[in-house]
Amino acid sequence: MKPFRKMFGFGGKVLATYLLIIAVFIAVFGVSASLALPGSLGRHMGGMGGMHMNGATDPALLVSTRAAVNEAFLLAAGVAVIVALGLSLWIARQVATPVQELLRASQELSQGRYDMRVPVDSADEFAQLAESFNQMAEQLEQTENKRRELVADVSHELLTPLTAIKGYMEGLIDGVLPREAKTYRQIYKEADRLQRLAADLQELSRLQAGPIRLEKRPISLRAVVATAKARLSAQFIKKGIKLKTEVPSSLPKVLADGDRVMQVLLNLLGNALQFTPRGGKVTVTVSKESKALRVSVKDTGAGLAPDHISLVFDRFYRVDKSRARLGGGSGVGLTVARHLVEAHGGRLTVESPGVGKGSTFSFTLPAA
Repeated sequence: MKPFRKMFGFGGKVLATYLLIIAVFIAVFGVSASLALPGSLGRHMGGMGGMHMNGATDPALLVSTRAAVNEAFLLAAGVAVIVALGLSLWIARQVATPVQELLRASQELSQGRYDMRVPVDSADEFAQLAESFNQMAEQLEQTENKRRELVADVSHELLTPLTAIKGYMEGLIDGVLPREAKTYRQIYKEADRLQRLAADLQELSRLQAGPIRLEKRPISLRAVVATAKARLSAQFIKKGIKLKTEVPSSLPKVLADGDRVMQVLLNLLGNALQFTPRGGKVTVTVSKESKALRVSVKDTGAGLAPDHISLVFDRFYRVDKSRARLGGGSGVGLTVARHLVEAHGGRLTVESPGVGKGSTFSFTLPAA
């Protein structure tokens, strides 16, 4: 079975099938005729004279010879047809088996069984089709798992602020909580968290849906860093964290979407602000690297364990879940930032010497 399937491609397999059946038919027919003809001649010509005395052929001899040959050929043809039919069925089964397996697997896949795989035991076109099917099934399985995780994560993230809002409202209705500005600010804070989460999820959905529309033009990273620092300075001062920038004036411009780059930088600075304790420091540096510029945001905050570094850009991932929720993070900001950087042809990476030793987020952009 398998040697035949491994020997030819699909086109060669069909041609070889036809040639093999024809060859077998001819061979069986010839052998059968040669074996059957003597016996047939013996039966039909037994007891008959060969020729007339004057040399003319006896008509009865011709009739007997024709009948013997016809009988032998019919017998040979019957045997050849049976052998060729059996061979055809065997070959058809070898060709049809992978198709049937693929059909069965596709039906199972359509019913939601994404763990279905087709066995690959040859090297022809059927094997390539089976490998493509298995890759598709694996991708569908991963997509389905991610969908389930997303539903669970979103449900969990929505439940926390909704539970808090419900608790505040019940307290106000029962008169347990005072109707004062502080209580309303807490409710507003939780509602604001819901709004930010919805906005971040919507942004992430747009980024993952297809190509990101970027309005690229030469921009100065020095100006972008200065603007970002101006926007967040008040928050850094309020928390008691020093914000420092190191951007040489001689750097070339980058070809990028200024608004999107600002979004990435604000996200990284906001992340550093959230995880850096009072008295800490955050430093933004820009340096030249070959044909690109690197922007780094280094903090003296919580840091990352080695096994967390590869997960930090996953949506809803948090090093410290309880502390992150108190800080109000949506859990998808770094995921959005990574998509935006990659859309520019750059990379967003993170380094950390360990827990409690700070971390450095860096991304690259092509020079103009």
